[in-house]
Amino acid sequence: MVALEGTYLNGKVKLDKEYPSKKPLKVIVTFLEDTNVEKTSGIQLNDFSFSKSKENLRGLKTSLSEALIEERDGI
Repeated sequence: MVALEGTYLNGKVKLDKEYPSKKPLKVIVTFLEDTNVEKTSGIQLNDFSFSKSKENLRGLKTSLSEALIEERDGI
C-alpha cells in the first residue's frame, strides 16, 4: 500500500506527486478535514425508526412477510 497526499475539488482528486502506473488502480480517499456534506438523496440510517414501524404495523392482522407476499401476488 502506498500513501499519497493530494487535494479534492469538485469531484476530482489532484495528487501532490505523480504515481506511475500502467493499469487502473483502486484507491481509498480519506478526508482529513471536517466538512459539511449535504444530505444525499436516498435512505439514510437515521430515516429508520422502530417506533414508527411499530405504529405503521399496528392494524396488521397477519405477519408483515405474509402481507408483502399477498400484495405482490395481487391478492
